[in-house]
Amino acid sequence: MSSWPPRVVIRRSAGLRTMESALARTGLGPVAGVDEAGRGACAGPLVIAACVLAPKPQAALARLDDSKKLTERAREELFPAIKRLALAWSVIAVPAGEVDQIGIHVANIEGMRRAVASLDLEPGYVLTDGFRVPGLTAPSLPVIGGDGAAACIAAASVLAKVTRDRVMTEMDDTHPGYGFAIHKGYSTPLHMDALDELGPCPEHRMTYANVVAAGVRLEQRAGRTG
Repeated sequence: MSSWPPRVVIRRSAGLRTMESALARTGLGPVAGVDEAGRGACAGPLVIAACVLAPKPQAALARLDDSKKLTERAREELFPAIKRLALAWSVIAVPAGEVDQIGIHVANIEGMRRAVASLDLEPGYVLTDGFRVPGLTAPSLPVIGGDGAAACIAAASVLAKVTRDRVMTEMDDTHPGYGFAIHKGYSTPLHMDALDELGPCPEHRMTYANVVAAGVRLEQRAGRTG
């Protein structure tokens, strides 16, 4: 007599594969991981990626880890390997204007739904980094610190991070003076100084308090000199 849900026996696997292996053994694969980049920035898009890795570990992906713990060079080297070796992957960008319209948390959840829906195969289970995502077509589990705990989430984190970093580097050419290629839209002192001097550009998230304040200060200075 079988029971549902099936009993999951957790056995430690190599690298970050323990969770995915347990789900696969109970017939809940393929397992998709989902993660985002840019949630804490005040400029640029929110980028969300979903990734399904092959069941067996692959040597080219042995260095997978939370993208924030990897060097830029390591991420750049892993990026094409993930795209080549993954069973499926997708990357979704939510522009700054949409983040302003619906809010960062809603944008994150909606982006995760879009990323999973854009996969070329339907996952049997979805692991998300930290957030419960209602409305997915497969069962899901939020994993705190997931990009350091599950290989598929780590792979998604690299896809999202590298994609967004490249967008922000290109943005440095279209909106010079802000230093986007350096700080990638996060609220560093360099960015805040440039924001105070130049005011917000169209790629800033206009509902964010520090962006609003910079715009107000620029208007005040213009009023005093007008």
